[in-house]
Amino acid sequence: MSYPLDEVYFEWLYGLISKNANKRPSQTYWSLASAMYRTPYHWFVPNDDNRAEDGRDLRYEFINKRKIKSVDHLWMDLECSVLEMLIALSRRAAFESYGTPDLWFWRFVDTLDLKKFTDDKFTRRSAVEIDRTLERLIQRTYDRDGNGGLFPLDRPRLDQREVELWYQMASYVLEEQ
Repeated sequence: MSYPLDEVYFEWLYGLISKNANKRPSQTYWSLASAMYRTPYHWFVPNDDNRAEDGRDLRYEFINKRKIKSVDHLWMDLECSVLEMLIALSRRAAFESYGTPDLWFWRFVDTLDLKKFTDDKFTRRSAVEIDRTLERLIQRTYDRDGNGGLFPLDRPRLDQREVELWYQMASYVLEEQ
């Protein structure tokens, strides 16, 4: 994404997930969030297009909150990023269960084993690992039980790689209760 609003929009997205934007690099995830923002979220399981649309809807919220009058429709029509999808999904998870959206977002990051990539530890090697992890999430090459994805289950009834994210989340929340 390389349109003029991108930088301000990305900062706004980062503010939604990070209450420590001005702290030490050992406590920030700017580089990780940036990698997630640069990665398009592609869906292929039916109804996961809803997760992409939820993510893209964040753009409308952004322009409304910032009172931006004119926005290039090409920017609005860009693909949803993994970051946008995860932020939107974290809001849904918080609404459907407990916790706050930012806590759910970081739970997703932790489940994906990406929480170790603070800004002070971010390298080219970690960028490759992050890309592989995001690709595993998008392509659903995680385990049948959801391990390696967002919603690992102890007792899955179905192959989680074939279940839309909404129902994966519902099963996960029910199992956690």
